[in-house]
Amino acid sequence: MKRKLKRFFLIFSIFAFAVVGAVGLGKMKPPPEKKDTADVAVLVDVLPLEATTVDFSIASQGTVKPRTETILSAEVSGTVVRISPKFVAGGVFQKGEELLRIDPTNYSVQVDQAVALVEQRQIEYDGAQKLRAQGYRAEAELAAAAAALAGAQAELTRARKDVERTSIRLPYEGMVRAKEVDIGRYLSPGTRLGVVFATDSAEVRLPLTDADLAFVELPGATDIAASGGMSDGPKVEFSAVQRGILTQWEGRIVRTEGVVDETNRVTFAVALIDDPYGLHRSDDRPALPMGTFVGAKIAGVTASEVIRVPRSALRGRNQLMFVDDENRLRIRTVDVIRADAEFAYVGRGAEPGERICITSIEAPINGMLVRTEAGTDEDGPTVAGDDGTGSG
Repeated sequence: MKRKLKRFFLIFSIFAFAVVGAVGLGKMKPPPEKKDTADVAVLVDVLPLEATTVDFSIASQGTVKPRTETILSAEVSGTVVRISPKFVAGGVFQKGEELLRIDPTNYSVQVDQAVALVEQRQIEYDGAQKLRAQGYRAEAELAAAAAALAGAQAELTRARKDVERTSIRLPYEGMVRAKEVDIGRYLSPGTRLGVVFATDSAEVRLPLTDADLAFVELPGATDIAASGGMSDGPKVEFSAVQRGILTQWEGRIVRTEGVVDETNRVTFAVALIDDPYGLHRSDDRPALPMGTFVGAKIAGVTASEVIRVPRSALRGRNQLMFVDDENRLRIRTVDVIRADAEFAYVGRGAEPGERICITSIEAPINGMLVRTEAGTDEDGPTVAGDDGTGSG
């Protein structure tokens, strides 16, 4: 028993000696060298803000359509005896030029008959008038003769009008969209002949949102009424790719449709383009065919004391990253009055002379230390020069 107890004390002594030795050796080891930690400043590009005057423009789009379009229909019956070579799809005709002729023979005969009847009724009326003056005829007989003469004259007018209706003419210069009859076909009143439109001008319906309306001055209902339906509104620059080349045309807003579309809540402004086919232009600009889908840039209002920043500098919809005098990042909400694909325009929330960060930072933190390309000296931060991003 004593032997076991001695062995236990021996093992315990060895273990205690080892622990004490390890602690002593640990205290003899020199402490690790301490190093000062410093914040790692992110290199960013900054842009000094400037106030400027901006001429806003509103982007829209639409399809070119004729201002005046006519569906031709026959007013009299008969056989088509002549068709103008211009009465084909795409044919251009002059004002008053005959496009189609219906056989006028029957209607010419009716004119001759009506002329003869008018002459007869005129003789009867003259005789009744003389006899009435001599007291041989009653007033009723003279009135009947006058009525018969008026009826014959009306019949002559109708017959002559029918002869005119056999010749299809338009009161404007235009182009044929569709031809639906040909020579030799018998027509009844109301038969559709084709579709034509005027080439003096074209229209484009341009949808504008409520936000767009705040930046463009459109003619109101009183302006349109005072100008006879077509007011002189803002200029519009149209563009479309033709034959692989971006081509531009000029127009102007002449009216609005006066209502808000119930489907998409937009207001339609109507722009007018003069001489879209270039029939009376001396330049070599290509024609603008009906049905062309065009982009539109509407001249808007002018705003002063506006700060313009790159659209890429925005965080979300309305936040900018400012860099203060200590090169600390300050995330601030600003009032973005308008933004396009390239720039955002700021009203309240930013002041001229302040700097914003235009470098994309993955996870920016308010108060984060940054450094600019020019670095920081002992007196404080230095603003980097203009790096080509532009300002104002």
